[in-house]
Amino acid sequence: MNLRVIYANLYVKLISVYREKTAMFFTLAFPIILILVFGTIFMSEDNIGFHLCVQDLDQTKTSQKSVKTLEESGKFKITRVDPTASAARYVQDNKVNLVLVIPKGLEKSLMRRMAFKNYSANAVITYVYDPSSSSVPAKVEILNRVLAGINLEISGSPPFLRPVQKSILTKKYRFIDFFIPGIIAMAVMTLSLFGTVDLDTELRQKGIIRKLCTTPITRTDWILSNMLYQFIIALVATAAMLLVSFAVFQVSLHLNGWLLVFILLDVFAFVGIGMILTRFVKEAQSAAAAANAISFPMMFLSGSFFPIELMPSFLQTFAKMLPLYYVNEGLRSAMIFQDNGAALRDCAVIGIFAAVVFIVGLMATAWKEGQ
Repeated sequence: MNLRVIYANLYVKLISVYREKTAMFFTLAFPIILILVFGTIFMSEDNIGFHLCVQDLDQTKTSQKSVKTLEESGKFKITRVDPTASAARYVQDNKVNLVLVIPKGLEKSLMRRMAFKNYSANAVITYVYDPSSSSVPAKVEILNRVLAGINLEISGSPPFLRPVQKSILTKKYRFIDFFIPGIIAMAVMTLSLFGTVDLDTELRQKGIIRKLCTTPITRTDWILSNMLYQFIIALVATAAMLLVSFAVFQVSLHLNGWLLVFILLDVFAFVGIGMILTRFVKEAQSAAAAANAISFPMMFLSGSFFPIELMPSFLQTFAKMLPLYYVNEGLRSAMIFQDNGAALRDCAVIGIFAAVVFIVGLMATAWKEGQ
């Protein structure tokens, strides 16, 4: 191992990045754009509001109070629909997905129940909806909770069971706080995998690696300089993402040594996979397609964007077989929960995986044969 050769090769790679500012900008811009988009959408769950159309057929003080309660819940922006209109036609013509219809006789039914204890008297609230809309179930769930509260308020009887939420965390965290570690893990994976695949296949197709075999640079020097290059780029990308996250969204994340450890293991794992791919896939286009086939399932199934608990059980089992899952979980354990034990367990899993694939990648890089 020649440190001077490693430094020279690393210097050349960094200079090439500096010269290709546009490519580097878009490489760093993609994860930052994801952070800005998702962070803006889910900045605070308390700010999430749905558009709700309400048709009041009763036109009484009770019905108006019910509509006002829906509005004051903070979950809905109310649009009132003309009582003479057809709710189904309104959904179709105005491209809305749900209309809540308050029936005529609501106040009279309430009076019979309150005055004469006639508990058979009730009012049926109708949801006229478009089943093709994905947001309807969320609206209906929130509506049912709000209407349950209105029922209790109208009946005057206090609830017997009162739910209280108690978090295991001392601080309140938002979606963006859980999102950032996953995006860091995903971005480092993408940079390391595609950086290795693109560079190695291009150099091999141009015959440059075959020529390098005749120079004093060894396979160890070449791979170590590539590793250092990918690690430096990963650190730059991570720093950029964290700066945007702290400056724009004031995230509550703990920065510690685990962050560097998981970034390093992430780089080792996916550089190793990249070396294996470039050994068995000859053309640059095929290698890029193979890298996409590996990265996309990990990107969407390993919990970078959403919890794996939302997926079917067989997909959850599959997700726990992906290396990126353990990088995600390890970063969240360290940066959010400050759970060193959990971070160590995830570190051990991804560390073993990274060691295995990197060794296989070394064996697959047949330096003397020019790959």
